[in-house]
Amino acid sequence: MAAIEDVLTESQVDEALAGLPDWRYSLGGLVTAYKAPTAAAALELIAAVGRLAEEQNHHPDLDWRYRRVLLRYSSHDAGGQVTRRDVAAATAAGAAAARVGAVPEPPPQ
Repeated sequence: MAAIEDVLTESQVDEALAGLPDWRYSLGGLVTAYKAPTAAAALELIAAVGRLAEEQNHHPDLDWRYRRVLLRYSSHDAGGQVTRRDVAAATAAGAAAARVGAVPEPPPQ
């Protein structure tokens, strides 16, 4: 369960996003999309994000569209706000995307 001190302020979210150039703050969470070279690679990314989610006990909203994987992190146990766990999970998901050759296609700012 997220503690109140783990919830990020707006300026802390902006600071975190400076280190996550492929992510945006939208709809109360950290969001991005990755385009994989193949549908099979997209499924590999989904599996990798699933393993990370289980390890971190922190699960994203995920949408798969052929070669595109859309991810959204927010902490439901913190009222749907962004926490440090979301930043860590987004960082790990980005590394997993790079490993399968997926390129970021974040929504416009």
